[in-house]
Amino acid sequence: MVFRYVLGGSGLVLMAFGGALVLDQPEPWRVGVWLAGGLLVHDGLIAPLVLAIGALAAAAGLRLRGVPRAALVVAGALTAVALPPLLRPEGVANATVLPLDYARNWLLAMAVVALASVAYVAARACLRRAARRR
Repeated sequence: MVFRYVLGGSGLVLMAFGGALVLDQPEPWRVGVWLAGGLLVHDGLIAPLVLAIGALAAAAGLRLRGVPRAALVVAGALTAVALPPLLRPEGVANATVLPLDYARNWLLAMAVVALASVAYVAARACLRRAARRR
């Protein structure tokens, strides 16, 4: 129980420090706009998509628990972060602003999430099978 209080107190101290840093900015309201945008992306895009995928999977008779659900949430968060460079116009005036191949990198990140999820589920199944044999 003491650990929870220490952890909660540490969180409060870090939030106060972050608040002081925000108030030190020349236009602190922009941080609020950015945070509100993140909230809208989560509540308006990521959460409904994850719920829709879960409902479709349930209707198809699939069980999405644990790892697949977590993979969908991580994929949604990565997509939300990657949307601005992915949706940028092709002809930017300054080529050094967004110099990387963001579509390829996003696809690689999605592949890593999928492969890590499959590897974890496979390893867990192998461990269960080995435990049953004993």
